[in-house]
Amino acid sequence: MAITVTEAAARHIKGQLSRRGKGLGIRLGVRTSGCSGMAYVLEFVDVVDDGDQVFEDHEVKVFIDPKSMVYLDGTELDFVKEGLNEGLQFNNPNAASECGCGESFNVDAG
Repeated sequence: MAITVTEAAARHIKGQLSRRGKGLGIRLGVRTSGCSGMAYVLEFVDVVDDGDQVFEDHEVKVFIDPKSMVYLDGTELDFVKEGLNEGLQFNNPNAASECGCGESFNVDAG
């Protein structure tokens, strides 16, 4: 089980944490929502929750709760710029389909 972070995403996350002035890293999770069934949830982490799995890549810590890990195992966080748009991108091998905006996804039940 692993979550990875590209160098570009790590620079972006470190910058956000620096501007915020505190934080241990980010928490990546999922919730039922979005046009494809599940939506990604990102938040800053100031306190580690019991059961969190912690992954560190390029000096950035990513915290995942056990329920979300099933859907996120193998995911790579990247930071991309496309024209005037920029943001974190989730390269999730578990996603069977994604919505057009890339903020929600669906997994095969099989």
